[in-house]
Amino acid sequence: NSFSVDAIENHFHELASAAGRKVIVGNMYIGGCSLEKHLRNAKENISAYTYSKRGLDGKNRRTKQVSLETALADEQWDYVSFQQQSGLSGIYRSWEESLPALVKYVKARVPEDAVMMLHQTWAYDQISQNKGFVRYDNDQMKMYNAIVTAVEEVIPQIKDIKIVIPSGTAIQNARTSILGDDLTRDGHHLSRPFGRYVASCTWLQAVLGKNPVGNTYCPEGMTPEQCRAAQKAARKAVRKPSKITEIK
Repeated sequence: NSFSVDAIENHFHELASAAGRKVIVGNMYIGGCSLEKHLRNAKENISAYTYSKRGLDGKNRRTKQVSLETALADEQWDYVSFQQQSGLSGIYRSWEESLPALVKYVKARVPEDAVMMLHQTWAYDQISQNKGFVRYDNDQMKMYNAIVTAVEEVIPQIKDIKIVIPSGTAIQNARTSILGDDLTRDGHHLSRPFGRYVASCTWLQAVLGKNPVGNTYCPEGMTPEQCRAAQKAARKAVRKPSKITEIK
């Protein structure tokens, strides 16, 4: 959904290129989509997604009304990431009910050695008006801790998940840095370019194993100091995915 757009559709390709890696990135988008809805779409082979694909040339192409089955067959994917709707990300039972079956569906349609991953999303801004924030008493730290706990609980239950991408912890780390506490543009979606850059740096480290600290790609609108803070926030998150690290 939109949180995956924030994480991988804007800066990940450039960061990977600067790190010497060529990548093809696909994203299946439905706004606010939950794992439950993804599973239903998979089972019924519903063509309900906007499929964004950024190829080796760096160009992003979007195709509407695509099914999960079609997108999974489009490339010999090395990695597939699963993500819960942001407001449900801290509710363990919402993962438990749909993720195992969805992982099974995907594994049957990708190369045998494809790596299954889970995207740990971020807590909302402290003044967010998102209706899902009520589940966490409109408390950023309560939401963050709930997300961390839910992810920690679900991972042992699904042996096929090999990587956790701790974007939520990276954002929380970055909130302690010179980037400041507000890293969203509307209370929940990541800001451009700051929040999105933090998340993309996290993917670079967690997925490709490339240290983002010192990466030469720094997007327009960010200073070298801000980029370094974002890079350090991501690096520390992958090292300690369930603990906030102050970034100086």
